Amino acid sequence: MQRYPRNMIGHGPDRPDAQWPGGAKVAVQFVLNYEEGGENCILHGDAASEAFLSDIAGAAQWPGQRHWNMESIYEYGARAGFWRLHRLFTGAGIPVTIYGVATALARSPEQVDAMKDAGWEIASHGLKWVEHKDMPEPEERAAIAEAIRLHTEVVGDPPRGWYTGRCSANTVRLVAETGALDYISDTYDDDLPYWLRVDDRDQLIIPYTLEANDMRFATAPGYIEGEQFFTYLKDAFDMLYAEGQAGKPAMMSIGLHCRLIGRPGKAAGLKRFIDYIQGFDGVWCPRRIDIADHWAATHPPVDKPRPSLMDRETFVGTFGGVFEHSPWIAERAWDLELGPAHDSAAGVHNALARMFRSASHAERLGVLTAHPDLAGKLAEAKRLTADSTAEQASAGLDALTDAERARFTSLNTEYVDKHGFPFIIAVRDHDKAGILAAFERRIANDTNTEFAEACRQVERIARLRLETLI
Repeated sequence: MQRYPRNMIGHGPDRPDAQWPGGAKVAVQFVLNYEEGGENCILHGDAASEAFLSDIAGAAQWPGQRHWNMESIYEYGARAGFWRLHRLFTGAGIPVTIYGVATALARSPEQVDAMKDAGWEIASHGLKWVEHKDMPEPEERAAIAEAIRLHTEVVGDPPRGWYTGRCSANTVRLVAETGALDYISDTYDDDLPYWLRVDDRDQLIIPYTLEANDMRFATAPGYIEGEQFFTYLKDAFDMLYAEGQAGKPAMMSIGLHCRLIGRPGKAAGLKRFIDYIQGFDGVWCPRRIDIADHWAATHPPVDKPRPSLMDRETFVGTFGGVFEHSPWIAERAWDLELGPAHDSAAGVHNALARMFRSASHAERLGVLTAHPDLAGKLAEAKRLTADSTAEQASAGLDALTDAERARFTSLNTEYVDKHGFPFIIAVRDHDKAGILAAFERRIANDTNTEFAEACRQVERIARLRLETLI
């Protein structure tokens, strides 16, 4: 059983209407990462100093040593940057979500009081601001549990949201398994929230961003002045606002760090953006927990078939009749590398059609000959499959006049005598007159042309059946 775990389809080509409160055209959500005091430092029991996301060009870890300059830059975020941003957001009346590293929050009681007094959400940013990628599962599971415990002790309430950032491939699953979080944000894969099935429960995911993010002041290529940050945010907002006006409102996440955007020259670009969006109607600036509550109430999880997770017997039993009397196609399709992208009509159809297309000529001919004549003897004797019966009835082929039935009978005989398989057409795409016209036109084709067209029609019939089935 080959299964591909990555989800390459998401909400699909027609994303849902977010239905933001007040009919908002876009939700602009600001995250302030509070990591200062939780970073790598030998004072914190770590093996080396921090080297990530600072204004030190080409920074590297110093094993076994304190990096005074790095510590000082992080301290700026707590001592000055946080308060500048606190004044900016409270002055604008915009609540933010704090991604708070539990050990950093424990070392910043005044900042925690200010966050709470402002009504900001304090979500968990893990226990320490360190890499998780090499952590054994038991160690990471224990760190997650301790982060939640310490956060609750320091803040007074448990976190309802989670974002590790420097996560492992196991992080989302391990956090979801706690059952303690309303949402997780360790993904960057969508413009809207979505539900992720983890074991036997649905976990809400609210994707985050690394591009509308001030971290690019500390990376290459990146921003070198506040105006560049403003311009990028403005362009993203304008695009999303226009999409919202067209009926597809989305979410714009903006990631910030006290030690980066908290510097005056960078903060100026952020202030320009806040001033800019406050000139528009229909802009909702929520905390992430507000988005989570809204999504859970407006777009609750829907239990639907997941073909990629079906065992062989269930898969074949469900889809074995999609290609007329040819369950072998579903049997072969089950052996493909299926994944979440196949949990839809389009996905299952692609898997089935691949097996039909790669079959031998004789096998495909067998599928064609398994189809009944249109308005033929099987229909008259009521011996069609349920799908074929419904399809022929949809085009009125179950209520022909004597003259029409005679004409179909004559064409059926002539077509099979010439090509060796019955005339096949996706009747749901046509009315009775259109079917008869196509019959009379196609009967003159050579057999190779008709074989190819009949195969295309078989695939189309399968797709229409799946649209009904899934």
